[in-house]
Amino acid sequence: MVTFYAVLPIVIGLFLAMVVCLEIGYRVGRRRIERDGATHEGLGSIETATFAMLGLLLGFAFSGALGRFDNKRDLIVQEANAIGTAYLRLDLAPTSDQPELRRLFREYLDARISVYGTPQDDEATSRSIAAADAIQQRVWSAVIESANRDTSQNVARMIVPAINDMIDITTVRTVALYTRLPDAILALLLIAALCSAMTAGYAMSRRGQRSILHVMLYATSIAMTIYVVLDLEHPRRGLIRLDATDRILEQLRDSIR
Repeated sequence: MVTFYAVLPIVIGLFLAMVVCLEIGYRVGRRRIERDGATHEGLGSIETATFAMLGLLLGFAFSGALGRFDNKRDLIVQEANAIGTAYLRLDLAPTSDQPELRRLFREYLDARISVYGTPQDDEATSRSIAAADAIQQRVWSAVIESANRDTSQNVARMIVPAINDMIDITTVRTVALYTRLPDAILALLLIAALCSAMTAGYAMSRRGQRSILHVMLYATSIAMTIYVVLDLEHPRRGLIRLDATDRILEQLRDSIR
């Protein structure tokens, strides 16, 4: 799994490698023309297939990364709704149990916010997840104890299902946190980009001279597209972020204090 700190080196390395591949392709093509007088006829289908494969890989990778980004944003809203609903239903618990349950909820919400508050430190994130899970168990135990004392069964009928939904969404968010573009697909994408650069350089040799502008534009456009794909996979570290959506949980915490 590619970490955020590897994104920029990968993109810069890809840009430089594509420039080199374009130059290699150009020189190989010029050498063949000078030696054999060939004009690369009959290679159009191969060039088309190479660029089509790269386009498809870029399209699928971008679509997948954007889908995961949108899913993470939706999960934040779902968790905020689940916690807010469960908190409101605490009004149905026995009056004597409500202060402790509300205190645990506020503590739990603080812990869940801290899970995503240290995106640069994976170890800190893991510790925050463990701490939130521990508070989650305390909330569940307190609700079950309240349900056993509740003669009206409101806790069992209304609050327990809401707590269950609140717990379930945390598992989904944890899985989404570590779900990113597979390394094998990224490697295939990088190889396809280099192959297309070699092919483009070979085709450019027909002109008799290099086009530095086209070389830079092509390498830059492919490298930046892959950067955006990888940036979408790290929505709390890069340029494309979930800060606005994360504030929903913070606003919920402020509203229940």
